[in-house]
Amino acid sequence: MAWQEVNFDGLVGPTHNYAGLSYGNLAATNNQGIVANPRAGALEGLEKMRFVKSLGLAQGFLPPVDRPRLDALHDLGFRGSDEKMLADAWSSSPQLVANIMSAASMWTANAATVSPSPDTSDGRTHFTPANLASMYHRSLEWPITSRILQSIFSDTKRFAHHSALPGGIHMGDEGAANHNRFCKEYGEAGVALYVYGRKSFGGGRDLKYPGRQTLEASEAIARQHGTYEDKTLYVRQNPEAINAGAFHNDVVAVSNKTVFFYHEKAFSDPATLCQHIQAEMGETVMTFIEVPENEVPLSDAVQSYLFNSQLISPKNSDGMTLIMPSEVKEIASTARYVERLLAGDGPIKQAQFMDVRQSMRNGGGPACLRLRVVLSDDDIASIKPRSMIDDALLDDLKDWVQRHYRDQVAASDLADPALMRESFAALDELTKLMNLGAVYDFQR
Repeated sequence: MAWQEVNFDGLVGPTHNYAGLSYGNLAATNNQGIVANPRAGALEGLEKMRFVKSLGLAQGFLPPVDRPRLDALHDLGFRGSDEKMLADAWSSSPQLVANIMSAASMWTANAATVSPSPDTSDGRTHFTPANLASMYHRSLEWPITSRILQSIFSDTKRFAHHSALPGGIHMGDEGAANHNRFCKEYGEAGVALYVYGRKSFGGGRDLKYPGRQTLEASEAIARQHGTYEDKTLYVRQNPEAINAGAFHNDVVAVSNKTVFFYHEKAFSDPATLCQHIQAEMGETVMTFIEVPENEVPLSDAVQSYLFNSQLISPKNSDGMTLIMPSEVKEIASTARYVERLLAGDGPIKQAQFMDVRQSMRNGGGPACLRLRVVLSDDDIASIKPRSMIDDALLDDLKDWVQRHYRDQVAASDLADPALMRESFAALDELTKLMNLGAVYDFQR
């Protein structure tokens, strides 16, 4: 049976904006208040999906979560019609409205942690939606994310779904952005590496910005998923990297099969970490590509999102391909490094640059835009058909975006009840287009 790693990409929703709500995410903070273009952002995402599919890889799609979250306003004491609650909330606190209008669901690397069936004791693929507890607006996402995942991966004999971890920031979980998997082939048992920013109790005093992922959360997910202890590793992200703006580990490291590509300052002791990974991999030889600080300063790595690239294995291709944000070729140190990398005799042979600027301005490169799910052919056959990208679905999604998305959303537009109604109408149509059922609160 054939196995492959399927990238499930998300899209910005119709209320995409730059509210600067994510402390520690330098791009989001620096771009606070600029006018967003939801239509351009969604079309950029679709173009990336089309490109990955053109390489012969299976490509999936996860829809945006619903915004605004009116249930959150109701829970905070607002009453009346949808329009009245939105108006009263804006009058009380425009920042609150920015939070219930904002979402990180386009960055599906934050959606969940996924352990594929070859790695679990019960032989099922396990999903735990990330609680995203570090930021209020993001903490509202997981119930809808969970419904979407359960609708798409509904075969309980193949897929197991868990609730998000309880415990707030003490059990802060940011999903696959802090999770790597190493394997010889996708369908073989792999080694899981969980990267955390701090310990829940008494840790993190050396951090300027939040250590969003906790060790205890990572350990809990591994227990829930039933992964093998001798194939599971935990390592703390270098505090220097977090303080430089690497709020998730996928800003400074990325992996694929037997290749680990990371910045010298991603981990405090990368040499020891690599020894542990190789020991867990046994006779399967790993390739470790460490990018030196003196070639690519950490600040350039964070600004360019060099490591927030998709590292993939295209079919019928010599070596691996890095799909990078176009910003990488616009910064001298990263452009030079990529040129040197491709000229060498390592496993990474090609580089492709993608324009995902609407995402990058909120701190997300190509790797943020996808959730990696290892699936067999039979697994793929069991999921909702219109969750897998083909030319017809891409065309339908492009038409849907062009009809429903605005080309401009400013901060003041978040109070516009018409934007709320447009968002709900768009997402209601999307669930029908994908045959998902009523996954959103406003549909129930």
